[in-house]
Amino acid sequence: MRIVVIGATGNAGTAVLRALKNTPEVTSITGIARRLPDTTAEPYVDCEWVSVDVGAEEAVTHLSQALAGADAVIHLAWLIQPNDRRELLHQVNVTGTRHVAEAVAAAGVPHLVVACSVGSYAPDETRDGLRDESWPATGITSSHYSSDKADQERVLDEFSAQHPEIIVTRLRPGLIFQGDAGAEIQRYFLGPKVPVQLLKAGKLPTLPLPKGIQVQAVHSDDVARAYAAAVVKRAPGAFNVCADDILGPQELADIVDHGHFVELPPALVRGSVKAAHKSGALAADEGWIDMAMQVPLMDNTRARTELGWEPRHTAAEALKELFEGLISGRGAPSVPLRPRSAEVTSQERPEVPERIDRELLELYLSDHLSGATAGTSRMARMADDFVDTPVFPQLSAVAEELRWERSFLKQLIHDLGLKQLPYRQVVAGAAERVGRLKGNGRAISRSPMTMLLETELMRSAVVGKRGGWQVLREHAADLNLDPEVFDELLAQLDRQLNALDEVHAYARARALRADREIYPD
Repeated sequence: MRIVVIGATGNAGTAVLRALKNTPEVTSITGIARRLPDTTAEPYVDCEWVSVDVGAEEAVTHLSQALAGADAVIHLAWLIQPNDRRELLHQVNVTGTRHVAEAVAAAGVPHLVVACSVGSYAPDETRDGLRDESWPATGITSSHYSSDKADQERVLDEFSAQHPEIIVTRLRPGLIFQGDAGAEIQRYFLGPKVPVQLLKAGKLPTLPLPKGIQVQAVHSDDVARAYAAAVVKRAPGAFNVCADDILGPQELADIVDHGHFVELPPALVRGSVKAAHKSGALAADEGWIDMAMQVPLMDNTRARTELGWEPRHTAAEALKELFEGLISGRGAPSVPLRPRSAEVTSQERPEVPERIDRELLELYLSDHLSGATAGTSRMARMADDFVDTPVFPQLSAVAEELRWERSFLKQLIHDLGLKQLPYRQVVAGAAERVGRLKGNGRAISRSPMTMLLETELMRSAVVGKRGGWQVLREHAADLNLDPEVFDELLAQLDRQLNALDEVHAYARARALRADREIYPD
């Protein structure tokens, strides 16, 4: 069987690749993602890879070509953030699902498996029993995630009616956890201002929870086996996928702190989350609380009986693994699952020998950190500003690599026992913000020249850091560092320039033309 996995680099997608590789019936795997992973690393190695943005207007054409000859398609792609870009989320999540379905039909693929969710379901006011797949999949209106999942279900209803010859399978899992999703979960739901790494030093004195909270979860590897079973069994319809145990306040507190918890009115918790999100202190919005408190508790009997599936991990085990990964910032070699920070690679702890001027090295590295601070901020803003354009995958990939490099450099300065000279980073950050005020011919709307000029500035900045990596490569032996790290950073720099060249090619063909649009309407 040739299986195509769309959204193959995230939490579920990475686990699905592992499961498919362990499925004897599967002979070929193609991964599709906006931003490709490290294809030399497991489980991404030995797969064919195609970069497609499922929400783009031309997605059906590109997907149809990639899906030709497939026996089944597993569609997992889903955009969680940014919360405040509802139109973008709907375009990628709901319209993207429609694009995938249309491409499946156009390519003649006989089986479509789609990642739905417990969030698809309508509220259960009582939550006094387990619900099967017949519970209405109409969503919870105050949650953008749940609303989009319900809209996705309607897209699949329409598609099934139009194409009865195609098997459509819907998996509705609970919360999906694994250790390698730790850094991803922090980015999507907590954000950088929540210092979960401090829990290394000790647990919370007590865990505040909304009264009545009950959580169903499933380990990523378990839900991945359900996807593999679905394509082999060619089973139609919807399947609830969750572990057998349900996590209540005590179970959550046993994992997250010393077993102590305090129950708060759900409205109070919702208001606190809303305020924290509005202030930028928390990535998740209050809709996630609404969904957590209202979705039904699922019965997984159908998955057991018709797919021959059963969980190998309890929900408590999956959450404990995630929590440990959250604290350590665990990840995998893909953009969605990237680790929280980089560690310096060396045979022993790096040190500055007497033959190197410590003060000059400190100044030199601090200046490069200042440049990295400004460049990371500018590139992240570019990726956010142009998230709705066809070149977002290139911008996003470069932005994440620059963030990783800045973390690496910051860690290196720390491990060498040098000072960071923070005032230089403050000046660099301020200069970058002032640079945003340049006039591009538009006062309110996005200027067609913005992408062009920003890309040219970033190409210069990327070229400028080459010298820093070359200097560190030259002195790696003296500093007890692995020189191959800097060889890879230099190779990564060349890839970044190639990506920015692609962005520039897109921008320069449109920015100065009155008859071409550079940004979608």
